[in-house]
Amino acid sequence: MNWDRVEGQWKQRRGKAVHHWGKVMNDELAAISGKYEELVGRLQENYGIAREEAKEKTEEFKKGVENLKKSNANLMSLQKSLSKRKKQSNRKPVKAKATSRR
Repeated sequence: MNWDRVEGQWKQRRGKAVHHWGKVMNDELAAISGKYEELVGRLQENYGIAREEAKEKTEEFKKGVENLKKSNANLMSLQKSLSKRKKQSNRKPVKAKATSRR
């Protein structure tokens, strides 16, 4: 067994403990931190990669998720503005009264 895998298993167990105790103490930051450490540990264990490489991969994934969230928010705002325009265009136009010239 290589050292990266052992270290990965340790990080997993530590992450689970931090997550568990974070929930018990209502400390959301500790719980979130525990999940991150658990993820890094699992990457190390399953793929036999170094801790730094596992962290880089999780950061890349995190950035990708953030970009997707931003793109989704932009799409939602565009959809909302388009639906408003559509509602406005579905209204019947008010006809102007014809003025009689005499």
